[in-house]
Amino acid sequence: MRLSSFFTSPSAVSSTLLVASFFASTVSAQDRTTEQGEAQITSATEECTPYYYAPIGAAAGKFPPIWTPATIVANDTNAQAKYNSILGQIPNIPPKGTQPASLEGDFSNFTPTYPATDPDCWWTYDQCTTPKLAGLPPDLAGVPEPQTLGYGFDDGPNCSHNAFYDYLSQNNQKATMFYIGSNVMDWPLEAQRALADGHEICVHTWSHRYMTSLTNEEVFAEFYYTMQAIKLVVGVTPTCWRPPFGDVDDRVRAFAHALGLRTIIWQYDSNDWRAGTGNITDADVDANYQALIARAQNGTFNNAGTIMLTHELNNFTMSEAVKFYDQLKAAFKYLVPMGVAINQTQPYVETNYSLPTFEEYISGTTTVSGGTPQASGAAGQSSSTGSGSDSGSSGASGAVSKMAFDGMGALAATAAFVGGVMGLLA
Repeated sequence: MRLSSFFTSPSAVSSTLLVASFFASTVSAQDRTTEQGEAQITSATEECTPYYYAPIGAAAGKFPPIWTPATIVANDTNAQAKYNSILGQIPNIPPKGTQPASLEGDFSNFTPTYPATDPDCWWTYDQCTTPKLAGLPPDLAGVPEPQTLGYGFDDGPNCSHNAFYDYLSQNNQKATMFYIGSNVMDWPLEAQRALADGHEICVHTWSHRYMTSLTNEEVFAEFYYTMQAIKLVVGVTPTCWRPPFGDVDDRVRAFAHALGLRTIIWQYDSNDWRAGTGNITDADVDANYQALIARAQNGTFNNAGTIMLTHELNNFTMSEAVKFYDQLKAAFKYLVPMGVAINQTQPYVETNYSLPTFEEYISGTTTVSGGTPQASGAAGQSSSTGSGSDSGSSGASGAVSKMAFDGMGALAATAAFVGGVMGLLA
């Protein structure tokens, strides 16, 4: 997705906080200290009002600035030692393009001289998913189980995702959530909800830049500090990641592999993140969903399943997920998280949390009982839906419409989405 979806200038994050702070005087007090309390909030305005989370406050200065390409923090001896320990596993592949243009995917000064043989298995060049560097596993682009959709969402945690997560909970639907480190630092209680609801959490980098454009240190830091942020906030360390824009090559894969992260791509793109940009319309996104559904109906995935790229980014992307959920459920035999699809029952470095096997999941065991990791300062693990509705899959699905964006951008859009879904689920 385009970088401007997250910010339009270096001061945009501060501006968003100022806008959100304006709302603080207009909303009633809620419990902004626990995941359960945060999950009960039904006002998107309040959801997107910043709050203080003590573990992050205590970690001030131990993480890079949010929404900027990460580098190793000064005096972080653990990070530096880890970086030094894996450099010998990293191939001598230079960064693609020239910063700052390449940070946003402008490789126009690089691709004309890049070998047509694609020696680096650069996905952005030709969607290569089988590394050419020995020892690296293939990217997960589809899932092995027939008639199965690997179900997941990029770019979270979104500050106003309660209604969307409520909808998934009401349908007993689990997904893989690819979380951006900067978002985790901004919205820690929202990040905790993914684990509480039984979703799988994966890394989506620190600042959502084109990873092949980054230096070795930056690539490492984008992974390392996102993993550290999720561990600090949620209590688990992911073992999977998805490259923003799909931009990965064997150098970046080597860093991910050395840090214990498997690379997940996709075969189909909803283009939900592009709606309203260029010549991409809402109808185009609908058509992309419908095309995938048609392929499922005509037997394309009878021998092996697939993955479609979708997002938790804003009002429109989440409402599209709700709109097409029933149709996806009808077209595919199973919708499952990525880890479930490949029987990755230990999704985190920590061993006190497990995913069900594929057979367990499709038999109705969508979560595995047992201890759930506890984040620092978190109180409890389970959340309750904010709507209090039992409308199930027949209520909001297909009825949620995209609200208009205004000058407040994603904040207002996500607020409108939650208001719309809550009205349907009430």
